[in-house]
Amino acid sequence: MKPSPLADACAGAAGAVFANSLVFPLDVIKTRLQTQNKLVKGGDMYANSLDAFTQILKKEGIAGLYSGLGAGLFGTVASAFSYFYFYSVIRAKHVASIPAGQEISTPVELLLGAMAGALCQVFTLPIAVATTRQQTLPPDEKQSFIETFKTVLNTDGPQGLWKGFKASMILCVNPAITYGMFERVKSMWLKRKAKLGGSLAMTSWEVFLVGALSKTLATVVTYPYIMAKVRMQWAVPKSASDLSQSDRDALHYKGSVDVLKKVFATDGIKGWYKGMQTQIVKAVLCQAILFVSKEKFLAYTLAVFSMLSKEGVDAVVN
Repeated sequence: MKPSPLADACAGAAGAVFANSLVFPLDVIKTRLQTQNKLVKGGDMYANSLDAFTQILKKEGIAGLYSGLGAGLFGTVASAFSYFYFYSVIRAKHVASIPAGQEISTPVELLLGAMAGALCQVFTLPIAVATTRQQTLPPDEKQSFIETFKTVLNTDGPQGLWKGFKASMILCVNPAITYGMFERVKSMWLKRKAKLGGSLAMTSWEVFLVGALSKTLATVVTYPYIMAKVRMQWAVPKSASDLSQSDRDALHYKGSVDVLKKVFATDGIKGWYKGMQTQIVKAVLCQAILFVSKEKFLAYTLAVFSMLSKEGVDAVVN
C-alpha cells in the first residue's frame, strides 16, 4: 500500500514525537546552558553538559530533565503538520504556475521549503516561547503551559509570544545549508570510494553518517542564531529581584544582533556556542532514532489508516 501524503505526515509526526521524547533531557540541558548568566545571582551555573545533567537531576529530580515536555511535544506535532500543510499549498501553487511536466529544480524546492518553514514559525513560535520558559524556570516558579502562556501575555504583551521571530526566519535557511553540505560531503566520499575501488553507490548507513556530518556542519554555521533566539525567549526569574538597573538593561535584548553583541562582550566567541555539543548530540540521536524507526511508524500508520477506512466502509454499508 502506497502511503498518502497525510499518512507520511502522520508517520513523520509520530516518529518525531517518539525521537524527541527520548532525547528531551538533552534539549533541557542545552537550553539551560544557552540561558545561564553570571548576572543572575543565585542562578544555577553549569560547567558543561554533564555538570548540568548532574545538577538538574540532584536539585529537581527526573522531572527537571523533562521540564516543558508537554509543550515541547505539542510544538513538534504542530510544526510537523503546519510545515506539511504550508509546503503542500505552496508547492501546488508553484506547480500550477509552470509548464506541465516540468520538474522543480533542487534550489526551488529548497526555497519552497524555506517559505513553508517561515510560515510555520508564525503559528508555532508561541509554543516554542512557552517551552523555553518552562525549561528554564526555577523549581519554585514552575507553571503549566497555559499559565506560562498567560504570564508571557501579561508581562510582555502579545508580541512576547513571538520573541526570536527574526532569528527564526534566518534559521529557515538551515535545511538549505544542510543540503548543500550533504551534496559536498557525499561527492568527496564517493570520490574517495572510487579511488579505493569501492562501489559508487552509498549504503543506508553511509547516507545516515554523511547526513549527520552535514547537519553538524550546518549547526556550527547557524548556532549563534539558535542561541540568540533562545536567549530572547528566556525571562529573568522572579527570584532575581536584586538586579541593578544596569544588570537588567544587560539582560534585556532588543534583537538577535543585540544578543550576539552582549554575549560576545561578556563571554567572547565561545559564548555564542554554549550548549552546541549537546545540540549536535541531540540532533544526531534524533536522526538516528528516526532513521531506525521510520519504517515501523509508517507501517503502524498505514495499518491505522487501513483500519479506519474499513470501519468507515462498514458504517456506510450497515
